[in-house]
Amino acid sequence: MTTLTGSRATATFPTASSARKGVLQVAWGTYTLAANPTAADIIEFCKVPAGATVIGGYLQGADIDTGTEAFDMDIGWAANGTDVADPDGFGNFGVMDGDAVSQFRPVAGIYYPFVNIVQDAGFKTFAAETTITGTINVAANAGGTGLLKVVCFFVVL
Repeated sequence: MTTLTGSRATATFPTASSARKGVLQVAWGTYTLAANPTAADIIEFCKVPAGATVIGGYLQGADIDTGTEAFDMDIGWAANGTDVADPDGFGNFGVMDGDAVSQFRPVAGIYYPFVNIVQDAGFKTFAAETTITGTINVAANAGGTGLLKVVCFFVVL
């Protein structure tokens, strides 16, 4: 297992501060896979501040596994000292098909909106600053490289 950290998730990158309470805010991060990741690798994308209630978001990126459709990555969060880690809390997406979808995603690539806790149990509020992560379950069969982006919508109440 390797932890890969995007620039917006480093310890020195400032975490979004809270705007006025209830104002929609966005945390986002990118990571370019220069080589095919392996199972159990973790990508740290971005951070949300203490008190953030995540109300949605998405994973978007290149077609990481062109033609063979084996790449499997989940989106969740790391432990923060109060909240326990949940590697697929925002999405247990299964195998990611990067094929174009008429009337929705007209070009090859991946786009997966946050589900899991947002859909099933409501929204997720974090007691402490938290890193939003991606966990690789299955490496790509072909390619395995490209840009991945995570966008996380939150409010602080």
